[in-house]
Amino acid sequence: LELDRLARLVDVDAATGLVTVEAGMPLHRLNILLAEHGLAMPNLGDIDRQTVAGAISTGTHGTGARLPSLAAQAVGLEMVSGSGEIVTYGADDGDLLDAARVSLGSLGVITRVTLQTVPAFALHAVEAPASLEAVLEALPDLVEGHDHFEFYWFPHTARALTKQNDRVDEPAALRPLPRWRFLLDDEVLSNGVFEGVNRIAATMPRAVRGLNALSARAISRREYVDASYRVFVSPRRVRFNESEYAVERDAVPHVIGELRRWVDQHDVAVPFPVEVRFAAADGGWLSTAYGRESGYVAVHQYHRMARDRYFAAFEAIVRDAGGRPHWGKLHSLGSDRLRRLYPRFDEFAALRDRMDPDRRFANPYLERVLGR
Repeated sequence: LELDRLARLVDVDAATGLVTVEAGMPLHRLNILLAEHGLAMPNLGDIDRQTVAGAISTGTHGTGARLPSLAAQAVGLEMVSGSGEIVTYGADDGDLLDAARVSLGSLGVITRVTLQTVPAFALHAVEAPASLEAVLEALPDLVEGHDHFEFYWFPHTARALTKQNDRVDEPAALRPLPRWRFLLDDEVLSNGVFEGVNRIAATMPRAVRGLNALSARAISRREYVDASYRVFVSPRRVRFNESEYAVERDAVPHVIGELRRWVDQHDVAVPFPVEVRFAAADGGWLSTAYGRESGYVAVHQYHRMARDRYFAAFEAIVRDAGGRPHWGKLHSLGSDRLRRLYPRFDEFAALRDRMDPDRRFANPYLERVLGR
């Protein structure tokens, strides 16, 4: 279902920060509307093309040791069940709200979402190259010492890019990137040149090691202060396939180490960096961070290059670490395995039986991950 025309701002309470929107509201529009009311989402991912309903239903998240996923920011939901009944869940519904937040579209059509927002804030961003070994050694301090921390490892190299974002409450402190620097870094290099690098990689896989080494060495430090949503979000124009898993936070160095060993020992070309982010535990029954502080490891492959061997090896590594797959990205797990990963899986299945007994919202993906 496309909810593009179900995308109005319904209500804003600036005093409490409660904002109700129709479910088809895209995040990039929501961010602007919130800013106009002096509000902001406490956390965001780096892509803002999703609708509110799509983002929460798949457990989309940003990064931040003390911040849960976008779904946890939803304090109220309205949806239409399989029988056509309008159902609402709010703070008084406790467990049911936790179940409905991350529902993969299996319980009904979400029509409205009430979000708990915060007063608008700025972020002090510091992006810098580093050695992968140094990042992994200092990881606990980096994750706990910043409001938002993430890093990117360049396969076939020992280099990484770190991103540290910390809150600034004083609007007068804004020091955004100069327009020329934004265009050079984010449009020319991160999109235009990177597209060219991947096209070369698709036709000359053996060149990838050299290309990655050059890319990693070409990164320079940059520092700026801007509105939170402008720091969180980055333009992404190079097409790729992606798989992402959540593991316990302390398992991240092991997962990265095993993935690095596999890449070094196999004849596979990986021009895309591996992205690593972090999130607080939350109570969503099907949230990838249910009941545990989580680290997210995401692998990518250019859309014109083979991905199967690389993604399969990645899945084997994270499976041993108890990894839970991001619901909106590529993975091969079925209901038997997922039932062992989610303590409340069977309770969710029972709720699905009540909400959609005739399986009006069933599709092949839901049948694989939730069962019939």
